Formats: sequence, structure tokens, C-alpha cells
Amino acid sequence: MKIKRLKVESFRLNLFVILCLMVFFSCKQDYVPKPEGFLRIETGKHDYSLSETKIYSFNLSDKAILENSSETKKENWFNIVYPEWNAKIYCSYLNITPKTFANAIEDSHKFVYKHAVKADAINDSVYLNPATKVYGMLYDIKGNVASPVQFFLTDSCQHFFRGSLYFEEVPNNDSLSPIIEYIRQDIIEIMESFRWKNK
Repeated sequence: MKIKRLKVESFRLNLFVILCLMVFFSCKQDYVPKPEGFLRIETGKHDYSLSETKIYSFNLSDKAILENSSETKKENWFNIVYPEWNAKIYCSYLNITPKTFANAIEDSHKFVYKHAVKADAINDSVYLNPATKVYGMLYDIKGNVASPVQFFLTDSCQHFFRGSLYFEEVPNNDSLSPIIEYIRQDIIEIMESFRWKNK
């Protein structure tokens, strides 16, 4: 019995020494945390259906819904909501004259360049469609900004339509970039399909 007890105690002692050595040698390296990762976001394909008001029409993404703007009761002011991604395109419409046209453009530029403090870059693209009298500008605002994409459309004499994409969460361009790109394509579809009524 003594021999068996000695063997068991010897085995336990050896196991204890091995474990101590493993802990001692494994702790020699500095700990380096892994970088934070992001979930892969599947956005799917783009499908559209026609959306109309009394003044204009455009193609709306099937992933989005229209909601009346809670900030104002003005007609033709609404939000394009992406509930899946907690995102909204705030849309506003102004009836302009040739005299107020310059003010509408200037206000639109101010809204974009308010983000210049946090933006890495602001890129703009001109949109022209003389056949439908739809002219506009698309702004890509790079970096961790509140509104990564903004745009406006006008006929330059009577109508002015503006949209700004916002997320209802802290901006993080790395994790949101697939969604931003997806909604940006939807905004381009809005611009290209936009038509004024009674033109």
C-alpha cells in the first residue's frame, strides 16, 4: 500500500511541477490583444419600386419605408427609413424662385461642410439630366461623421429637393461602410430616376 501511495504522490508532484513550468514559460511573452473585429453585414441585392408625390417621383428601395417627418408638418418633407440598419435619409423639399435658388444651394453646401471638422475628405459629384430638367450634386463625406452621404436635386427655377443620410448610432465608418455603400447606391438610383411632375 505504501508503494502505491508513493507512486500516486510522486505522480501528483510531477504533474504539479509540469503545470508550474508550463505557466512559468507561457508567461514570458508580452500579451498582445487581438484587434477589434466587426460582424460581416450582408446587404443583399437592390430592388426598387416607384414612389410618387404630387410634385415628383423616384425609385425607392424595397428595404426602405417612407415616414412622415416628425420635425415638420410641411408637405413633401419625409424620411426614407432603413429599419434593418437604423438609418434614415432625411428629405426636404423647397419651392424656390430664380432669386431664392442661390440661397438654397448655399444652405445645402453649409449643411455638408458642417461635417468638415471631423471629415477626412468631402468629395462631390455633379449630376445633370437636361432631358428631365433634374440637376444636382452628390456629396460623399469620408470619416467618422454623422452624415456620410448628402445630395440635392433641382430644376434651378422652381423645385429644390435635398437628402441627408444619418445613422441612429455613434458613427463608425469601418463597421458601417458596407451599409453606407449600399444606401449610397440607393441614393444614386433616387437621383437617376427622379422626375418632376407637370414639366
